[in-house]
Amino acid sequence: MRADAKVTAAGTPLAVVPERQRRHTLYFLDYAFAAQRSVSVDCLVDMSAVQAHRRAAKADGHAYSLVSYVVWAGARAVARQPEANSALIGRLRPRLVRYPTVNTKVALDKTMLGRRVVLSALVRGAEQLGLDAIQQEIVRHRDGDPERMLEFENVRKLNRMPTPVGRWMFRRLLRHPAVRGATLGTLSVSCLGHRPVDAFMGAGGTTVTLNVGRMQDRPWVHEGEVTVAPVMRVNLTFDHRVIDGAIAADIIGDIKDALENIHAYGAATQPDAP
Repeated sequence: MRADAKVTAAGTPLAVVPERQRRHTLYFLDYAFAAQRSVSVDCLVDMSAVQAHRRAAKADGHAYSLVSYVVWAGARAVARQPEANSALIGRLRPRLVRYPTVNTKVALDKTMLGRRVVLSALVRGAEQLGLDAIQQEIVRHRDGDPERMLEFENVRKLNRMPTPVGRWMFRRLLRHPAVRGATLGTLSVSCLGHRPVDAFMGAGGTTVTLNVGRMQDRPWVHEGEVTVAPVMRVNLTFDHRVIDGAIAADIIGDIKDALENIHAYGAATQPDAP
């Protein structure tokens, strides 16, 4: 029997798998949920305009994921509400830090050392980028090797440390506002739309986190007529210590408006799109 196996009362061996590859996630959860006070709002979005935009872009040689559209709309909506692009740092003497750009953290499903883990792509200054640049950055992280990419070097270092040391180091680093903004980002986006998940709530360690599930054809009322439209639910989880519900409602309303009226943003695919 392997040294890392235990036996149940019935004599059945149980494999004990070391969680080294997911230590960074455990440190993040300890840090994020120790202080954050999360509240959620959500809305349904008619994705007909986005789907039409995707088809037109594909015919022109550009392939955009739904996540890229959410990042594009979300970063611009947060930039219009500077209070939301902030972080509350410190416990005994908390201070509010406001960031100049919207660094958007996108959760990725990756494999590291044979273990399925969550890693993140950080799209820096996403409010200033078009869909092309956002998509390229997400794809680069999605397809890159997490055991080789420089962007994941700190994750690899944390996972190699003994757990008490790694947890202490994680908290110590995030005390610095610049490090926090460059590590956790200032906006988080998570998507589980690859499976039959309609909605979920998650907090990404930032003041605003956007969570999206699958897009599905549903009955939809448009101009007084019942039609069938591709609909996606967008959840916005926010840190109530930093912003109130009115600002969160404005942000999710702006996101819905941008996605449902994507063609009104003619420069959406340009790097300097407003």
